[in-house]
Amino acid sequence: MIIDTTEVQDINSFSKLESLKEVYGIIWILVPILTLVLGITIGVLVIVWLEREISAGIQQRIGPEYAGPLGVLQALADGTKLLFKENLIPSRGDIRLFNIGPSISVISILVSYSVIPFGYNFVLADLNIGVFLWIAISSIAPIGLLMSGYGSNNKYSFLGGLRAAAQSISYEIPLTLCVLSISLRVIRLSNSLSTVDIVDAQSKYGFWGWNLWRQPIGFIIFLISSLAECERLPFDLPEAEEELVAGYQTEYSGIKFGLFYVASYLNLLVSSLFVTVLYLGGWNISIPYIFVSELFEINKTCGVFGTTIGIFITLAKTYLFLFLSITTRWTLPRLRMDQLLNLGWKFLLPISLGNLLLTTSFRLFSL
Repeated sequence: MIIDTTEVQDINSFSKLESLKEVYGIIWILVPILTLVLGITIGVLVIVWLEREISAGIQQRIGPEYAGPLGVLQALADGTKLLFKENLIPSRGDIRLFNIGPSISVISILVSYSVIPFGYNFVLADLNIGVFLWIAISSIAPIGLLMSGYGSNNKYSFLGGLRAAAQSISYEIPLTLCVLSISLRVIRLSNSLSTVDIVDAQSKYGFWGWNLWRQPIGFIIFLISSLAECERLPFDLPEAEEELVAGYQTEYSGIKFGLFYVASYLNLLVSSLFVTVLYLGGWNISIPYIFVSELFEINKTCGVFGTTIGIFITLAKTYLFLFLSITTRWTLPRLRMDQLLNLGWKFLLPISLGNLLLTTSFRLFSL
């Protein structure tokens, strides 16, 4: 049997071409993910810097000013310090749970960013159940906190993990009911619970089309519940009012402690983004439709320029909510555990249920 060398060369070149296509395909899959992770990292660094500057202004003191211009590199310096510090492990703790806990807390929050639309068609995964995917994934984070507290073999750490889980469960239910109230309208318009469709449903009348005006009660409950989910003051209960320990992260040091710190700000950023998407119109320009109707199509028709404007508008609304949450932290005192649970179960849950029933009644009467 005689084999033609040209045919062998053609087969080899074809196989090389196919392998190159596979490599390019993998690269094009990784590029959006890496870009999103890079943007999230920069966003967290900006939040840390803003919190220090805003808290310094509220307390009438000087904030960070030496690490970089205006102290913008202070958060990066702190992260580098934690990266090179020694990791201490409790001698009688469960090492596997102790090491896995911080990773679960960070990864569960990072996955939530995949369904957030930063602009028109600028979303990593446009899923029909995007908003409920966020709620489901965010429910995994308390498992990491429980694992961290239990694996530390420290009763204070374990109690802190239990408090964090109880707090998350208490405020997850009102938050979900608020999302359901918004979903009733979106399902009627587009038969989808995609975050992109939720933003599109608010784009018709500009500023007056926001869900903030249709769901004012749900908006307030969502704000309170999201702050409690992020364990921000006045809901900073994993560290109890009668203890001088840090709760579930007491035994952690080095980069593992830094992961809890990062997870807190990642959760704050993702909650702020969802407030923007669900209630504040997302990437849409918030100008009354009567005056400039053509501006509402700028994000869809102007390509890269329109996408850039959409990202800027989304981030501007997000950082407005971040400013409110940071100001709240340095204004209100910490609640007691019984006050926190009473607020969640005796006030927010009945009010959110009533809001959902009221929304359902309006939808039925409008059919």
